[in-house]
Amino acid sequence: MSFNALFIAHAPDADYKKHRSKIDTGMYKLFSVVVSSQEEAVQVSKEYLQHESIEAILLCPGFKHGDVAEIFEALKGKVSVNVARGDGPSSRIAMEAMKKAGFFPKHS
Repeated sequence: MSFNALFIAHAPDADYKKHRSKIDTGMYKLFSVVVSSQEEAVQVSKEYLQHESIEAILLCPGFKHGDVAEIFEALKGKVSVNVARGDGPSSRIAMEAMKKAGFFPKHS
């Protein structure tokens, strides 16, 4: 028996069917999937609950409170849903790196 968790991150160019991985230590299985939308995040969450019996989901900092609630409700409260958050300076560093990588569209 292992503890099964899913990490979900956002990227504008993600293909959730392709951008996924699994680490299995025997006692801990960590799945990761990169999605391009909230709709995909909900879909992936349901898929992993059904097929991998996940007990926890860890979301990247880009998920908003409403997104977290939507995933929790979609899974009928059967899975712990958490968000990875950093302190203020760390969040600014990550935001700048993501801007440089083109995560956010430029406004005219």
